[in-house]
Amino acid sequence: MKQDVTMDRRTQAEMPFLDHLEELRSRLIWSVLALLVGLVLGLISVAEFNVLEIVEAPIRDLLPNQSLSFTSPVTPFFITLKLGFIVGLILAFPMLLYQAWHFLAPALYENERRFLVPSIAAGTLLFLAGVAMAYFFVLPFGLKVLLGFYSEQLTPVIMIGEYLNFATKLILAFGLIFEMPVILVFLSLLGVVTPEGMSKYRRHAIVAMAVVAAFLTPADPYTMLAMMAPMIVLYELSIVIAKVLRRRRNERTEIVNSEGSTD
Repeated sequence: MKQDVTMDRRTQAEMPFLDHLEELRSRLIWSVLALLVGLVLGLISVAEFNVLEIVEAPIRDLLPNQSLSFTSPVTPFFITLKLGFIVGLILAFPMLLYQAWHFLAPALYENERRFLVPSIAAGTLLFLAGVAMAYFFVLPFGLKVLLGFYSEQLTPVIMIGEYLNFATKLILAFGLIFEMPVILVFLSLLGVVTPEGMSKYRRHAIVAMAVVAAFLTPADPYTMLAMMAPMIVLYELSIVIAKVLRRRRNERTEIVNSEGSTD
């Protein structure tokens, strides 16, 4: 019986290429369905809870008439769709993590698959933490800095579409950046990266973080540093977690080997 279970796990871990493609297809279909359901719920949320007012809050007090502008009659309709998609993406995020994990899980040991629920929970909480940090701290102060240039000579007329692109790009970027520990720890479990390698190439990683932060944020130093600081902290946290999990894996391997030699 034990041998059959071992063979089943080995077969699952060594799936043929076509089976991998079929598994990927299945996970993609479920992910698309999750996004569609999220979009429907997002559109309902936009209509029922006035999401636009929530999105406008960080910039409203910085505008002369405390309102954003638009130039095309179809703009409100497309803004509604865009807000619905953004809310839907956030709602579907746990399901997307679930599908990604299940696609990659066969490459892990059986005891490491127990991290499924904790990983999805941690990934969701980290994503929401990044979104919250961007919305409540980085975006309001960053807008204040940016709109402070020539504020006495220039009057801002901000288009709703431009502001929404700016705000959602920044907020979602922070949410995704906060997923770094989950991604790096998973890559460590797969053997793609090691804690020693991450420590050794720390300086290179910091340079890469600076480039990513400069690309994802406006040109002002505040928002760039506001993104880089948590990235560095999360990178160091990833190294610590990867070391702990590898130590536990080695301990379990030693126990299994000792039990096997005893038998």
